[in-house]
Amino acid sequence: MSTKDFTANVISATKVVPDGNFKDSKASGIWDINEALDLIKGGNWPNVANLNPAAFVDGLFQTHLYEGNGGTQTITNNINLSGSGGLVWIKNRDDSYGNTLTDTVRGGGFYLESENNGAQPTSAATNNITSFNSNGFSIGNRSDINANANSHVSWTFRKQPKFFDVVTWTGSNFGGGRQISHNLGSVPGIIIIKRTSAVSAWYTWHRSTPNSYYTLDEADAENTSNTKYYFGDGTNVVAPTSTEFTTQTNNENGFTYVAYLFAHNNNDGGFGELGDQDIIKCGSYTGNTSGTEVDLGFEPQFVMIKKSSAEESWYVYDNMRGVVTGGDNSQDKKLRWNSAGAEGAVPSPIIAFSSKGFILESTDNEINGSGTYVYMAIRRGGMQTPTTASSVFSTSTATQAFSNTSLAPSTGFPVDMGLHKVRNSGAGWRIGSRLTGKHFLRTNSTNAQGDSGTDVSLTWDHMDTWGPDASGDSSASMSWWNWKTARGYFDVVAYTGTGSARTVSHNLGVVPEMIWIKRRDSTRDWGTGFGSLGWTKRGPALNSNEQAYTVSTWWNDTAPTSSVFTVGSSATTNASSGTYIAYLFATVAGVSKVGSFTQSGATNVDCGFTGDTPSLIIYKRTDGGGNWHIYDSARGIVAGNDAYLLLDTTGNEQSSDYIDPYSGGFATTSGVTNGDYIFYAIAATS
Repeated sequence: MSTKDFTANVISATKVVPDGNFKDSKASGIWDINEALDLIKGGNWPNVANLNPAAFVDGLFQTHLYEGNGGTQTITNNINLSGSGGLVWIKNRDDSYGNTLTDTVRGGGFYLESENNGAQPTSAATNNITSFNSNGFSIGNRSDINANANSHVSWTFRKQPKFFDVVTWTGSNFGGGRQISHNLGSVPGIIIIKRTSAVSAWYTWHRSTPNSYYTLDEADAENTSNTKYYFGDGTNVVAPTSTEFTTQTNNENGFTYVAYLFAHNNNDGGFGELGDQDIIKCGSYTGNTSGTEVDLGFEPQFVMIKKSSAEESWYVYDNMRGVVTGGDNSQDKKLRWNSAGAEGAVPSPIIAFSSKGFILESTDNEINGSGTYVYMAIRRGGMQTPTTASSVFSTSTATQAFSNTSLAPSTGFPVDMGLHKVRNSGAGWRIGSRLTGKHFLRTNSTNAQGDSGTDVSLTWDHMDTWGPDASGDSSASMSWWNWKTARGYFDVVAYTGTGSARTVSHNLGVVPEMIWIKRRDSTRDWGTGFGSLGWTKRGPALNSNEQAYTVSTWWNDTAPTSSVFTVGSSATTNASSGTYIAYLFATVAGVSKVGSFTQSGATNVDCGFTGDTPSLIIYKRTDGGGNWHIYDSARGIVAGNDAYLLLDTTGNEQSSDYIDPYSGGFATTSGVTNGDYIFYAIAATS
């Protein structure tokens, strides 16, 4: 389902009104503007907010982190398992418990372990998954999935054409191969078959090696000797189709079986707001070249890699547990689907996620030695344009000890970029991202990223918080500002410079209106760019109170597009071999606003918001000197004095009457110096 459906058959004499939930319906026929507006006002016209969750990867897959409690708990991941069905794959990260696979077809009490060739329980376990819910699942006290004080990860796959399917059958033992029907709606990329009623290997087929098979419970290389029995008719290997696959050995009379089918999208996925996006890829590559980028056409959040040409484990990486792009990868975390072993840290850079795929950072044999590899990759979330600010932004304050528990209060979403400041001391700012892990930068400084000594590292290994991870002040007044990546709103891109003009891919989906760039491996100003200033100018450095200047080497005099931005030869944005982080911002109606205004006495700035005062306001003068002011609703935006901080200094919080509430945006008072300004605002979150 996509917005294309909403305009299908629009030239028609018969008008079709959307159905009651507007999720899968068409508004076809010829409507005049007044009729359409009437439906829009009544909330009865299809729009982005009404798109079916199945159109986006967020509603089909999630890596969810949780702490075990040894009792019962409910995992809320916003995946509809009770209505649509699917698979929950859980691993205890801290101890040697099995990879537990439980699906809605066999039922929550019947589990299998991917590193174990054993059968499922003969009777339903009451302490495994106790219910599949419309927004996740509930679990019992089985130690493999809920050991007290242990960290766990769950990967949830919802059934959906062109993404994932679960099939079960009872063997019939008739001659030749048996055709097993499925509802994947496309030719599978991976098929995993397991006999559930007796001991048997996990037989696995991958589209990139169609005449071979693997065993998921072992590290063995691909096997070509018996594929015709497991994925064929006993005489030949039979290629799976969009409706069925063939097996002979996995059809013994009276035994029960389950198959998990994962799709491969090849520019035909049909997901996203425009119905033209892929979300899952199953492919292969040849190893032994450091720095190779496997081009998926999207940024992944999850990658499984298996060496096909030699013995090697089934390695799994995801952005929630940690995949750091550029720099020290010691915090990257790997699990193995063929092992009950606890989670391990990657000792040196091995893999990184990019805006269009994943990068093999070394020639380590696990994922990039001499030979061939197969993989499965799933797209990062945030495909849908947000309709509420609270789903993609939060701000909060707290007074607490600056210690290992100095995490942001719960945000309600996984944080992709965070900004932090101790307001009652001269400590510098900290800004970091999930993509770059514990490394952070300071908006008030030209320094390279830091993570040791007197600096404070960051932790991201949480579902709805992040923060500094070291000791410091015994009592500090802190503020956090938290962003989630989302189409049309915000994106984070890590890249390596080339020294000459180039384009950098991004996944914002619209033209960026504001870009912040910082070189991570060396001292350098923060580069900024703004659509309102034009891309022949360098915006004011984030660490400076300077004005904007005309310069061609930052952006190469080239405006960004909805898929790339251009950088020139300046070391601020593109030094040869330099590592960079870029933050991209855009306007979303009713959610965020990037713009400009001219101050001439008191000025009303209309952001197009409704409801209460904005949750965030940042402004900076561009035609003369002036600081980067930041205000937020957590500290208060009122008619009178307001608390503010300056992004370009380490100074304590100050208070003055520079801004006031204004319907639809904010107002500047006559205390603000006359001149030209850029601003960024986010609507109220509550």
